[in-house]
Amino acid sequence: MGIFGSFTSKKKESLDQGLSKTKESVFQKIGRAIIGKTKVDDEVLDNLEEILISSDVGVDTTLKIIERIEKRVAADKYMGTSELNSMLKEEITSLLEENNSKDVADFDLPDSDDPYVIMVVGVNGVGKTTTIGKLAYHFKAAGKKVVLGAADTFRAAAIDQLQIWADRVQVPLVKQGMGADPASVAFDTLSSAKAQGADVVIIDTAGRLHNKINLMNELSKIKLVMKKVVPNAPHEVLLILDGSTGQNAFEQAKQFTKATEVTALALTKLDGTAKGGVVIGISDQFKIPVKYIGIGEKMDDLQIFRRREFVESLFS
Repeated sequence: MGIFGSFTSKKKESLDQGLSKTKESVFQKIGRAIIGKTKVDDEVLDNLEEILISSDVGVDTTLKIIERIEKRVAADKYMGTSELNSMLKEEITSLLEENNSKDVADFDLPDSDDPYVIMVVGVNGVGKTTTIGKLAYHFKAAGKKVVLGAADTFRAAAIDQLQIWADRVQVPLVKQGMGADPASVAFDTLSSAKAQGADVVIIDTAGRLHNKINLMNELSKIKLVMKKVVPNAPHEVLLILDGSTGQNAFEQAKQFTKATEVTALALTKLDGTAKGGVVIGISDQFKIPVKYIGIGEKMDDLQIFRRREFVESLFS
C-alpha cells in the first residue's frame, strides 16, 4: 500500500466537510419524517423513499434500499426510529459492497515494465482537467513518474488548461495543436512516456456527446493506436461525472458506457451540492466501481472512494 494508504483523521475531516451539504439536507429531511414517531411504519418508509430520491440516489436504487429495510422491520416486531440511521448505513454499505465497488489502495499501481495508462473521458465542464491535474499530483507525491497527454484537441482551452495543471504539478505534457488527430497525440504521449521510463500516463480526451458514433469511433481509434506502444493500454478508462448535476450525471454515465468500455468512475464537485446520494445510485446502477470522489478545490480534496467511510460520513 502506498504512502496514502491509510484513512487519516485529516482525510475524514475533509470528507465530512465535503459531504456536509448532502448530510445536512438528508438529516433535516429524515428528522422531519420521523418527528413524533416512535417506530418505523409505512408512513416513515414512504417519507424515507421520497428523501432518498430527492437526494439523487435514484428511483431503482432507492426501492432496493427501502425493500431491504422493510424486510428488517417485518422480521422485528418493533423497530424504533432511533435505529433508522444505523439501518440505512448498514444496507447502503452492503449494497455498495455487492455492486463491484471495492476499496482500492491509494494511488498504487501494478508492477509492470510499461507505463500504466489511464484514458480519461467525460463531457466538458465536469471537472475533467482538474481531476487529471489532481491525479497527477497524487501519483507524483506517491513517488511515481507521470506524463500527461492532451488528446482533447477539439478545444484549444482544454490544451491550455491541461498545460496549467502540468506546470503546477511539474509533470511533462505531450500536446499538439488544436484540431490535431487525438490518436496521434495519444501515440506520441505513450512513446514519450515509455522512452522516459514513466510509471503512469494520463490521457485527456474530447468530451462531446452530441454525436455518439463519432465519439465512439474516436475513442476506439485512440485505444487501437495506444496498443501499438503499450499492448494492454488503456489499463483504465476513467469516466468523470459532476456529482452536483444529479440525474444528469446518470444520463452521462449511460451515454459514455454505451460509447466505450468504462472501467472506473470519478464523481466531482460533491462539496458544492446536496446531491451526494448520486454516488450511491450510480455505483449501484452501472456496476462500475467509483474510484475517486472530489470534495473540494485543494489538491488533497480528490480522495480514493472508500464505501464504508463515505456512508459513515453521510449518515453518522
